[in-house]
Amino acid sequence: MNFFTKLNFNKEQVLKLVKQFIKFGIVGLSNTLISLATYYILIYFGINYIVANTVGFIISVLNAYYWNSKFVFKKSSKASLKPLLKTFMAYGTTFLLSTILLVVMVNYLKISNIIAPVLNLIITIPLNFVLNKFWAFK
Repeated sequence: MNFFTKLNFNKEQVLKLVKQFIKFGIVGLSNTLISLATYYILIYFGINYIVANTVGFIISVLNAYYWNSKFVFKKSSKASLKPLLKTFMAYGTTFLLSTILLVVMVNYLKISNIIAPVLNLIITIPLNFVLNKFWAFK
């Protein structure tokens, strides 16, 4: 008995989940590029890395909400406040985790503030998918 059978998923459901994860990854790539571009531009101009991270987060979550609702999870075409708030809460959870990891990496592990945000993605991408799939866009 495999993992998906134990979760009562049939082949079509597994295929749909894999397709959604791939689409989520595409949206996530655009979110990451937007967030990192914002972050790097702001730190280039002398903005504190925590402030830069926060601004990048806000802009990328708005992008994520739009594309996840239209492209990944295909929710209704009209805007709704509830999924938007849930999206901010889901991404907010991983934002807090990412910020804590960023501070630990930069201040204590002495990892470059250029590299640390990229390392955080290993943890935050899968967590964001689960939170969005099974909670924000349920």
